[in-house]
Amino acid sequence: MRGHALGARPHPAAGNAMRAVIKGIEIYVPEGILGNEELARGASGWSPEKIFLKTGIKERRIAAPDECASDMGIAAANRLFESGVCSRDTIDYLLFCTQSPDFFLPTTACLIHKRLGLDSSCGALDFNLGCSGFIYGLSLAKALIESGQARNVLLITAETYSKYINPRDRSLRTLFGDAGAATLVSGVRAEQNFIGPFVFGTDGGGAGNLIVQTGGMRQSAIPEAKAARDADGNYRTINNLFMDGPEVFNFTLKVVPETIKALCSKCDKSVEDIDLFVFHQANALILEHLRKKILIPREKFSVALELYGNTVSSTIPIALKEALSTGRLNPGQLVMLVGFGVGYSWGGVLVKWFG
Repeated sequence: MRGHALGARPHPAAGNAMRAVIKGIEIYVPEGILGNEELARGASGWSPEKIFLKTGIKERRIAAPDECASDMGIAAANRLFESGVCSRDTIDYLLFCTQSPDFFLPTTACLIHKRLGLDSSCGALDFNLGCSGFIYGLSLAKALIESGQARNVLLITAETYSKYINPRDRSLRTLFGDAGAATLVSGVRAEQNFIGPFVFGTDGGGAGNLIVQTGGMRQSAIPEAKAARDADGNYRTINNLFMDGPEVFNFTLKVVPETIKALCSKCDKSVEDIDLFVFHQANALILEHLRKKILIPREKFSVALELYGNTVSSTIPIALKEALSTGRLNPGQLVMLVGFGVGYSWGGVLVKWFG
C-alpha cells in the first residue's frame, strides 16, 4: 500500500482552517471529429455556415465505438499526473461524474481507481448528473476536504452522449460532443475561502424535456424500436436521446439569471465585481442571450465550444482550461461558474482562483 491511510494524515491545527482550492485541470478529447461539412452533407437547407451561426460550433469530438467515458476520464487524469501538479499516491478520494457509465454495477469509479493505480485507502464513487455536474462535484470535493475527510480529491467528468443520439437526428448531432476532464481539488491552510458559496436548484418536472427514456429499470431498451420523424425532420427511437429545445431554452433563460442574482446576494458581490463568468457551454445562442440579459461584458464572458460542442459535465472545466491557457484567468481573480440542464438541475459557485 502506497502513501498514508487517511486517518494517519496530519490535521490542521485549531484556528488554521483547511480550505479547498482548484490546483489543476487537464482535459482529453477523442480523436474522432464530426465537422459541420459532414453534418450539412445531404441535409436539405443546411450548410456549414448555418450550423455554426445557430450553434457556435464548428466541430465536435466523437468517441470511438469501443471508447467509454471512463477511458476519456482516465486519459485526462493521466495528463494531470504527468503535469506534476500531484502524484497518484496523494489522491484521497475519486469522484466520477457521468451519465454514461461502463456498467450499471459495479461503480465505474472503482474501475477507474484500479486502472489509475490509486491507493486502496482512496474512496471512490460515481454520481449521475449532467450539465451541472461540475458544480456539484466541486461542492462534494470541498465538503470532503473542509470536513477533514480528504486532502486531495480527483474530480473526473466525462460523457459520451454521442452514443445516445440517433445518427439521423441532425439537430442533436450538431450540439453534443464527447470529452473528459480531470480536476484536482486540494486542501490548503488559509483563512480566506477559495471555493464557495454555492447555490443549487432542482426541478424534476422538467425531466422529460431532456431524457433517454429506456435502458434503466423503469423501462428496458427496445431492441427493435423503429425511428420516428419529428416536425423538424429528425429521426430517433425511444432508445435515443430526446431534447425539447424550446423548453430547455426557456428554462435556462429563467433559472440562470435567478441563480446569479442569488449567488451575488449570498457572497455580497455584484456582476461588476466578477472577473470572469464561465457557464455551461450549451450552445452559442443560449450563451449570448444570457450574456445580454445579465449585462455581462463580452470580455468577461467565456465561450469555449467552437471545437468541442456541448460536452455536458466537462464544458466548464474545458472552458477553464482554455481560459488558463490563453491568460484570461489568473491567480486572485474571481470566477463565477454556473451549470444548468438535464434533470432539470442547476447550480452556481464563486471561485477565487488559487495560485
